[in-house]
Amino acid sequence: MAMEKIHIANAPCSWGTLEFDETQPQKPAIPWGQMLDELQAAGYEGTELGDWGYLPTATDHLAAELYRRGLTLVAGFVPVMLREPSTLRTGLEQALRIASLLAAVSQATGAAWQPLLLLADENGRDPLRTSCAGRISPAQGLTPHEWRIFARNSEIVARVIYESTGLRTAFHHHCAGYVETPEEIARFLELTDPSLIGLTFDTGHYLYGSGSSEPELVEEALRRFDSRIWHVHFKDCSPRVAQEARTQGWDYFTALRHGVFCELGQGTVPFPAVVDWLRQRSYQGWIVVEQDVLPGMGSPYLSALRNRQYLHGLGL
Repeated sequence: MAMEKIHIANAPCSWGTLEFDETQPQKPAIPWGQMLDELQAAGYEGTELGDWGYLPTATDHLAAELYRRGLTLVAGFVPVMLREPSTLRTGLEQALRIASLLAAVSQATGAAWQPLLLLADENGRDPLRTSCAGRISPAQGLTPHEWRIFARNSEIVARVIYESTGLRTAFHHHCAGYVETPEEIARFLELTDPSLIGLTFDTGHYLYGSGSSEPELVEEALRRFDSRIWHVHFKDCSPRVAQEARTQGWDYFTALRHGVFCELGQGTVPFPAVVDWLRQRSYQGWIVVEQDVLPGMGSPYLSALRNRQYLHGLGL
């Protein structure tokens, strides 16, 4: 559903709640109520769902908590091992559970925006892809047979979600998964129905996954994937950390711990150019700021506030 302007959201991952076991805190996670309060106080208008069970999963409870803060539930991220036929059933059940909650909360709050299901590979589970994230070679990719399975399973999930809940699916390319590099993203889009699956374009994952830190690559991607981009994540990428990760052979989680995804404006993602592209395209969706903050990495609230202030400086 179209909106009158671009709106800005954030997500639980910016407060240290990520989907990976390897990033789980030794101390208790920041309480979800505190996260929502700080997200609102920092000037954001919406949130993604985050890991299942972090935010309340009862429709009335979650709807009430969002409504009283004036927040919109924008999307929900669902990792599924899409290259394995045997795991589709489990992944589909998880996707349906999340999509059903998204749809129900949207209806309960009377939101003008219909949330998106953000489908992704089960990132960080394959040792090879995890160890080589940010420097993937073509030889480390899917075989033609695996690509067909991956694309077919993605379409099955998207079709079932739409028929069951009315929600659309936008695939999230992601480092440490099997759709990371520019060519892998292009291959995925080539193999999937453009009326069924869109793209969640993540600026930081794209730049790190490209194997480079050249800002022009992000602008090129916007032109290349243009009509398939249904949703946008604003994430920056530190060229210094990215280069050290590649030189030292760090795996994905080590790069995260060293802050490869830095605060907006501190890396080389050309956000002014991205904003210009969105405006020229009359984009009427959400920008979701994501800065993967692991426990102990500074203050999530202050980082979220500085990120929001940066976007204010870009007229958002």
